[in-house]
Amino acid sequence: MRHLLIAGLLLAGCAPAAAQDVRRVVPPRSPIANSVEVPPGSRLVYVSGTVPDIADPNAPEGSVERYGDSTTQTRSILRSIEQRLREHGLGLADIVMMRVFLVAPPGQERMDFAGMMTAYREFFGTAAQPNLPARSTMQVAGLAVPGWLVEIEVTAAAPPR
Repeated sequence: MRHLLIAGLLLAGCAPAAAQDVRRVVPPRSPIANSVEVPPGSRLVYVSGTVPDIADPNAPEGSVERYGDSTTQTRSILRSIEQRLREHGLGLADIVMMRVFLVAPPGQERMDFAGMMTAYREFFGTAAQPNLPARSTMQVAGLAVPGWLVEIEVTAAAPPR
């Protein structure tokens, strides 16, 4: 009998764990998670660097006006990322890591972090979508097309299918 009990306990330890949720550690009033833990067996989806759609087709090519300011570009990018994630059955709430690349607008020395955050807060940390990703934001010298001020790439995670 004792052997059966031991065998049962050993087999129970080999059984797959029930699907676990992604764990986010978020400090009070922070717009991002300090860390995100993705449980084993989760599906990971990597979304390549996403850039803004044209906001004003009549504006000159290579101009910021063609793509909009940092807020407009961030909104456009997050909508595109949302659509790409939908193709995998995921949404913005599933993003666990975000990397944001910002270019200083013409005539300015520093990136428009506040402009990016204005749009970011419309999509993350809201009543409708409270999940916050871990995030890095950095100023870069330039992006592939003049006029682009923002590029964002993300990693999303979801339980196995």
